[in-house]
Amino acid sequence: MMKANLSPADTWQGLPLSPAQNREVLNYVQRCQRAGVDWDTPALQAMLHDMLSPPEVPEDSDEDLAQCSESARFAATHEEPGDEGDAYGGFGAGGAGQA
Repeated sequence: MMKANLSPADTWQGLPLSPAQNREVLNYVQRCQRAGVDWDTPALQAMLHDMLSPPEVPEDSDEDLAQCSESARFAATHEEPGDEGDAYGGFGAGGAGQA
């Protein structure tokens, strides 16, 4: 059973990995060992770099969130042209021109 909270002493080579990241690295190393190939590769280095230095995601400003909420409310309360009648724009479920 895997611990939910790992300390760096419990992870692969003492790196500050989450339990899921630690399992991924250990699985990669184990697969390479079973296949008889070197596991200390640029692919492993890239994987660890991505895990330890995730890309920065800009935080949404309050103005961006307000615009999203306003757009969602507008879309939920206004019909698009051609939405009168059935869900298929007046053509029926069978396609254009069917009654």
